[in-house]
Amino acid sequence: MKLSTNSGLDLEYGKLDKKSEKPLRNSGVVKVHNQALLSGLAYCLCSCSMILVNKFVLSSYDFNAGIFLMFYQNFISVIIVSTLSLLGLISTEPLTWRLIKVWLPVNVIFVGMLITSMFSLKYINVAMVTVLKNVTNVITALGEMYLFKKHHDSKVWTALFLMIISAITGGITDLSFHATGYAWQILNCFLTASYSLTLQRVMDTAKQVTKSGNLNEFSMVLLNNTLSLPLGIFLIAVFNEVDYLLRTPLLRLPSLWLVMTFSGFLGLAISFTSLWFLHQTGATTYSLVGSLNKIPLSLAGILLFKVPTSLQNSASILFGLLAGVFFARAKMRDRTQS
Repeated sequence: MKLSTNSGLDLEYGKLDKKSEKPLRNSGVVKVHNQALLSGLAYCLCSCSMILVNKFVLSSYDFNAGIFLMFYQNFISVIIVSTLSLLGLISTEPLTWRLIKVWLPVNVIFVGMLITSMFSLKYINVAMVTVLKNVTNVITALGEMYLFKKHHDSKVWTALFLMIISAITGGITDLSFHATGYAWQILNCFLTASYSLTLQRVMDTAKQVTKSGNLNEFSMVLLNNTLSLPLGIFLIAVFNEVDYLLRTPLLRLPSLWLVMTFSGFLGLAISFTSLWFLHQTGATTYSLVGSLNKIPLSLAGILLFKVPTSLQNSASILFGLLAGVFFARAKMRDRTQS
């Protein structure tokens, strides 16, 4: 779960030399480097682990209730954030009816994004999921151009074109190709792009109906996950997962509940570590590391789940991952020039 935050907080632990943009030599220099490295490693570990654990539950256990898994993970997040808020360790906005009405449309997209991700992971290997996720960048760039009249330079469009080529060639050469899984993943790309395009606008409106006039990341985590629970129950009934949950012997396995609970903690950990990493570095570094993070994730997915592959498919996956890194660097340059 990735939430936007104020990237200006990357100067929190040390001042920058205006000419070199490097930390000045003071007592906080070591702390800056250690914090940035530690937060980056924590974010990478949590985000990789979340996808691998979800894949493990859905595929290795052959668990056919992806919506229930999403519901349980979000329930764990609500319990933890609410507890931290009651203990006074974090501050969250009260969930008023006005705030809920403003946030509900983006929450529907959020739930759809999580569920389609679960469904696609059930059928597609992790490496191809990471490559196909690049399509989200293409849809988002087009949405920014048509909705917000934002223009991108030639390097950004070149990277987007390479992503499309890698997704097509990856699908053609995928030895474990599954049409249903690919359909769910493409839908996930559209929903993820829609979420990112509407989130900022909804956030601005939501801030106006809060008591403090602000909406921090912890409040957004609590709001998103709390609103997802009744919608999750409704979708569990619609997709007839209730009948499966009542019949499957898997729910009698303590190990499954342990893994699902762990995945709930991981989902919340991604929110916290991404926030921590953004505070220590900035949006540009966060974006680049997110792209680089897909490379070890893809390799781990292939090795851990013994995915059948070929030289052509492996080359397509590597090509797509490098295109993602190229895109992140192009966006960094585009952002500094705009």
